[in-house]
Amino acid sequence: MSPQPNILVIMTDQQKATASHLWGNGFCQTPNLARLAAEGVLYAHAITPHPLCMPARVAFWTGRYAHSTGSRRNETPMKPDALHAFKLWKESGYRCGLIGKNHCFTEQADLNLFDVWCEISHGGLPADPATRGMEWFRPIESIHAAHELRRTLTPQNPRFGFAISDHLPLEDHSTGLVAGQTVRFLEEQVAAQADQPFALWVSFPDPHEPWVCPRSYFEEMEDQVQLPPWRPGEFSDGTAPQRNQALYEMLGVRSEEIDDLRGLLAAYYGMVRFLDDGVGQILDALERTGQRENTIVVFCSDHGDFMGEHRMQCKGGLFYDALVRVPLIVSWPGQIPQGKRDDSLVNLIDIVPTIFHLQDVEAPATFQGQPLPTATATPPRDAAFSEYGAGGPFFHLLDLARLPEPHGRNTLIQTLRWREAEGRRKMVRTRAWKYIHDSMGDRDELYDLAADPWELTNVVDDPANRAVLAELRLRLADWSIDTEDSPPVPLPEKKYYRLS
Repeated sequence: MSPQPNILVIMTDQQKATASHLWGNGFCQTPNLARLAAEGVLYAHAITPHPLCMPARVAFWTGRYAHSTGSRRNETPMKPDALHAFKLWKESGYRCGLIGKNHCFTEQADLNLFDVWCEISHGGLPADPATRGMEWFRPIESIHAAHELRRTLTPQNPRFGFAISDHLPLEDHSTGLVAGQTVRFLEEQVAAQADQPFALWVSFPDPHEPWVCPRSYFEEMEDQVQLPPWRPGEFSDGTAPQRNQALYEMLGVRSEEIDDLRGLLAAYYGMVRFLDDGVGQILDALERTGQRENTIVVFCSDHGDFMGEHRMQCKGGLFYDALVRVPLIVSWPGQIPQGKRDDSLVNLIDIVPTIFHLQDVEAPATFQGQPLPTATATPPRDAAFSEYGAGGPFFHLLDLARLPEPHGRNTLIQTLRWREAEGRRKMVRTRAWKYIHDSMGDRDELYDLAADPWELTNVVDDPANRAVLAELRLRLADWSIDTEDSPPVPLPEKKYYRLS
């Protein structure tokens, strides 16, 4: 057995924390995530650094916020000179691998770091389906067939669509395929009888749209789903910023679409149940092959999804908990506490620094994240931060009005790059409050999470909240200043700080 621990990062795409009973969902049980949590630490308030796929993933692997990495849109991948985890693990002799969705690395030098590369995304295999290090365990034509419906589904209405797949092997769907491929990777790792440790990114494309769910999982959830609470007038009474109103016009579910929404929820949560079973397969393989005790396992998602909250679905650059609060579990039996729940505020950029700490490897100075509390001796933290935008021009309601109606999915895609780049909005969240600011926006947001956990009422104008508002504005300013250097300015060597 290698003296260095194996590293297994399991990441899903667009899975909000409350998609699981472990984070408060009342109907979607995830027993395998519960099993993993019993073997480690569950973080109740984990926040994504950026609620968009590529910026979140680049931030994750570099341990840096998006305004420092420069990856602030879905068209800004990992930079060639970025110092990220796989560069360091490869230098340390790790066998590196990706199974699943990439949406992060594009430079050939980075791609060459991976000894195993089996990529699949939301629409199926890439144009060049070639793999490295191992072949897909399922026939290519079967994988293509299982993803055809994702490329051809007919939406139920102008705003969203979902589909149910029938008579196709579960292992040909992306979730079953990624889980099965990971099982075979773990089996091959043992069969090779090598002392080389592995660092594997298991990156499930689900439950991101297109929402296609195998019938067995759909029917399991069909009669279970519950609609979240809504507030009439939330986006029409003048309390919501324009960008929130504009997104609601594109994503908001109309009264006649409520039955469609229930079907969509059944598909989404059925996909989550499918994912949970996939995690179970991976945990079984780790135990069966004798690698569990020497493997650090992380489970998380890159960002969330409205999925009915605020009468919307999908995502779009806002900071409601549905989009920024994600599941996070860290486990290493015998090395970190087991069965613990940490209620402090943490961030996805803390995960790689935590793994380095557990490896007893000195973290590079570029990391802005910190080792996680409870999993390490690091003290708890009472605030977490997120951001969105690249300083682009503001998208006004008047801009939306120039586009043809109905303002649905087509409008969302037509305005996507503009809205992904607009402004430089930033968020700070504590246990009790959330504050969002953008100097280019028309109005800030403040939510009293204790009194209003669903974030239905923006109370930024309430005079009773002036003291809280002042404190959170200062916290946001301090964070912006503390993380502003990109790349960080070299500091004196450590010996110059040792005074005697």
